[in-house]
Amino acid sequence: MTSRDAARRAGVDAAIRSGRPPDERVIAELTGGVELGVDGAAEEGERLREQVLGLGPLAMWVACEDVTDVLVNGDGRVWVDRGGGPEDTGVSLDADAARALAVRLAGRARRRLDDAQPWVDGVLPGGVRLHAVLPPLVETATHLSLRVPRRQPVGVAGLRSLGSVGDEMAAMLRRVVAARLSFLVVGGTGAGKTTVLGALLAECGPRERLVVVEDVRELAPHHPHVVRLQGRTPNVEGAGGVTMVDLVRQALRMRPDRLVVGEVRGAEVRELLAALNTGHEGGAGTLHANGIDETPARLEALGALAGLGREAVHAQLRGAVQVVVDVARAGQSRYVRALGVTRWDGAEVVVDEALVVGAGPRGGHGGPAGGRARAGGGRAGGAPTGGARAGGVDPD
Repeated sequence: MTSRDAARRAGVDAAIRSGRPPDERVIAELTGGVELGVDGAAEEGERLREQVLGLGPLAMWVACEDVTDVLVNGDGRVWVDRGGGPEDTGVSLDADAARALAVRLAGRARRRLDDAQPWVDGVLPGGVRLHAVLPPLVETATHLSLRVPRRQPVGVAGLRSLGSVGDEMAAMLRRVVAARLSFLVVGGTGAGKTTVLGALLAECGPRERLVVVEDVRELAPHHPHVVRLQGRTPNVEGAGGVTMVDLVRQALRMRPDRLVVGEVRGAEVRELLAALNTGHEGGAGTLHANGIDETPARLEALGALAGLGREAVHAQLRGAVQVVVDVARAGQSRYVRALGVTRWDGAEVVVDEALVVGAGPRGGHGGPAGGRARAGGGRAGGAPTGGARAGGVDPD
């Protein structure tokens, strides 16, 4: 279903709810002028079931192929993002309907949402990520956010087909994985960090055991040997919680060939850096940062949450992470903007640019344009190897 069809169907539903006859011409266009029949009745029955038991009035937007996010604000207005920023759908929910929908979805995600637990973060059957917050934590009424997963690219070739990387960047990324270098994928919200990480994990050897730790399950790498661990929030009595720190510690006892932390955003950074310094090569994760040069500072801030001082963070980082992959969003395109290598400058870890996309993506199969090499005198066709700690980029 396209966004245009979803908007027209929303108009038909609104007319029915208000007691007005819907436009028969629009109905005919949406249905192709075909009577329901047995199959059509079953399909319509499934749609009505989804309206009552599932995503309700948001189902049509989640089903749209181009929608990545569905948002309900406190005023009840429904917004969607198709890659170019939020768009008003013209659909609204009243306060009671929005709350009832959020509570129902929380139940489907096996989470709790009520006045005693006024926020929820979970994953619905099918992979849609749910986040909801109730008043008084937010103004007016329930706020609801749905992140809709789309078909993930398989490996670096998949990124290449989407235009997210060019030939030079694709070659370097493959060599990073093959050399078992530890790397972080950094970028802003919605830049595509998880997508890129999943594609790179698909490049790992089929006999490697990947142990993935996530607060909320999002990664779905195309790999035959993946073990997933997921955190759990405590109940209203404060018991039963399983933190990312707990999960990283458990993951290290599960004989991982590669330890993967879906998103590094708290005290688990201490366990991750320690693990990558003790023989667990090829580890990976994502990190919210505005660029490769800001990555060390971001890790310093997270290290402080774990009780690590600045010097301790840099001492651990020195041997833990060799490569930083920076992803960005430009309009409806998401692409790998830069690849950096870490080096020790005598006092702290810095990240040098090894390959930078100069002009953003061209789109389609052309991929990013304007790649240029920076660090260590290496050329764009090269890729970091184990010597990346010293900032060099080996030639092909």
